[in-house]
Amino acid sequence: MPSALITGGNRGLGLAWVRELAAEGWRVYATCRHPAEADALHELSRGHGDVTVMRLDVTSTDDAYAVRRALGDTPLDLLINNAGTYLEKGEVALGRLRFDDWLHTFAVNTLGAARITEALVDNVARSERRQVVFTTSHMGSIADIGWPGDYYYRSSKAALNALARGLAEELRPRGITLCLLHPGAVATRMGGPESSLTPETSVRAMHGLIDRLTLKESGRFFRFSGEVLPW
Repeated sequence: MPSALITGGNRGLGLAWVRELAAEGWRVYATCRHPAEADALHELSRGHGDVTVMRLDVTSTDDAYAVRRALGDTPLDLLINNAGTYLEKGEVALGRLRFDDWLHTFAVNTLGAARITEALVDNVARSERRQVVFTTSHMGSIADIGWPGDYYYRSSKAALNALARGLAEELRPRGITLCLLHPGAVATRMGGPESSLTPETSVRAMHGLIDRLTLKESGRFFRFSGEVLPW
């Protein structure tokens, strides 16, 4: 039975990943900050005995290593760094930058993914599949910047992309394949209800994409549809 750990698994894309993998018979560790409030996750876990709900705030090193201790030597075929945040409400421009919000965006989107990968990389290395996924965004593509704003989110995802590209080279000798996935403009709390792409459709496409990836392609930046995106 393959196994996966998903951060931010209580809603949106994370919850869609949990549903997708559980339906295919995976052992899923679904993490979130507030398990007591994760009703949809608990409902899934009641229907699928191989779904385990775990507490994890990706900004907390203590939480990350508590999860590592709870897993012990359990292999993780797939680690999905999905947890993210977007705090830019309204127009953000020079003179209106909120640096605390910017720092928190980095703490979740960039450092959180680094923290969880560092804590769990040995579990990934013990598995047969050995894959790490980073949920990023085309907005982290510097080549694609053509309009102002979204500074917190853009810069946090550009930094995540640089981190992941370097980690791919560090982890390649251990046989770990790492990829960066832009899920598209998905109808989630972050993406907005006007988006036509559902979390389930995006996740199904991303799942098919990572099923085809090889170590040779580690560190590449893909749209959910399989298109390679520019840095």
